Amino acid sequence: MSYWGYREQLSLANKLRRSYYELLRDEFDQNLLRYALVDSYTNFKSKKQMYPFVEKRELKPRARVPDVEYDAHHTFLVIFLEDSLPANHKKYIHFLDVNKTTKKNLLQSKTLPLKGSFDRYQKYLDSAHFFDFLDILLPVDYALLIQRIPATRTGNRYGLTHFHVRIDWSIAEAAEAMACRLRYISKELYERGDKYAEDIQKKFFEYYGLPVMAGGRRTAAVVAAEYLRNTPCVSTVYVGSSESRAMMRISERGIVKSVLIKISKAKLDRIAADNCLKPSTFSKKYVIAREGRSGVCIFQAVYSYAEPGQPPADGKLREIKPDLYWLKVSGQYLLPKPGTLMYPPLPLNVIYS
Repeated sequence: MSYWGYREQLSLANKLRRSYYELLRDEFDQNLLRYALVDSYTNFKSKKQMYPFVEKRELKPRARVPDVEYDAHHTFLVIFLEDSLPANHKKYIHFLDVNKTTKKNLLQSKTLPLKGSFDRYQKYLDSAHFFDFLDILLPVDYALLIQRIPATRTGNRYGLTHFHVRIDWSIAEAAEAMACRLRYISKELYERGDKYAEDIQKKFFEYYGLPVMAGGRRTAAVVAAEYLRNTPCVSTVYVGSSESRAMMRISERGIVKSVLIKISKAKLDRIAADNCLKPSTFSKKYVIAREGRSGVCIFQAVYSYAEPGQPPADGKLREIKPDLYWLKVSGQYLLPKPGTLMYPPLPLNVIYS
C-alpha cells in the first residue's frame, strides 16, 4: 500500500491537484536541471577549469563517489510537496515563522542579494519571476520548502514558503522506519544487536542510492524523503551535490540521477542515426556544449528496487543479507536540453556499455 494514494483513490478535487502538481513538477525539473548541470558547467568554463565529468562506474548501485568537493558546482536541497505540511511536523522539518519567505525575513538575511523593492508575489510558482527568485535562494544553506498554499482563492496555488529549512530527524530513526516498513525488524533498530543495526543503516543509504555516510545535503535529502512518508501526499526531494556532480530526484516514482557526460562525435552521430534525427537537429536539441569534436550532454539514470528492497509479499519478518543488491538500474536516457518541448529522452546504455 502506497502512503500517498493512487489517482483512482483520489477525489476529483485531489485528482485535479495531483495533475497540477505534476505539471508544475515537470517545469521545476527542467529549471533545476539547468541550474544544477548546465549552469555548473558554465561556471567551470568561466573559471577556465576542466569540468569533472561523472564516470559510468559512479552511477552503478553501491558505487563510491570520489570524496572531492568542487566549488564551481551548484549545490542545493529542495522539498516540493503536493499538499501543505501540517504544523505537527515542525519538530523534525523546521518550517517556522522565523524562516518564512516574508519580505522582513528575507531582507534580514545577510546571505541573500535582495533589494528593498522585493516583490512578495515572486515566491509563488505561477509568478513570471519565480525561477529568478528561486535562483537567488538555491545557494542558501539547508533546504527550501515549496508547498501548496492553504486557503487561497485559486484552491491549488504553490509557493516557496520557507528557506533555511533544517531536517532534524536522525539517520537512525530514518533507517529504523525503513527497516520496519520492509520487515527487517519488528519495532526497534537495535532489537537484533549492534551489528544488525549497523547493517540496516548501511542499507538505508543503498536504498536511496547513496554511498554510506554521504555528504550533508545528500544525507539530509534521503532522511527527508523517508520522513515525508509520514505525510499522505506526493513529495519530491531534489538535491544537487558538488561531490557527485549530479542532481538527484527522489519521489513516488523512485530515484533518478542526472549528470553531464562527454560523448565523441562518432557516437553522437550513431545516436542521431539510431533515433532518425539529423545530426544538426540532434546537436541543437541534445548537446549543451562542445569540447573539441565531442559533445556534452545530460544523461539520466533511473533506479528501481530489487526484491530485497521491497516489502515482502507475505508481510513476514525476514533477515537482512548484506551481499544482496537492493537497487538496480531500470532506465538510462540521454535528455534533451532543458526547456526543449518537442523532443523526448532517448534510450542510451551508458552504465553497462
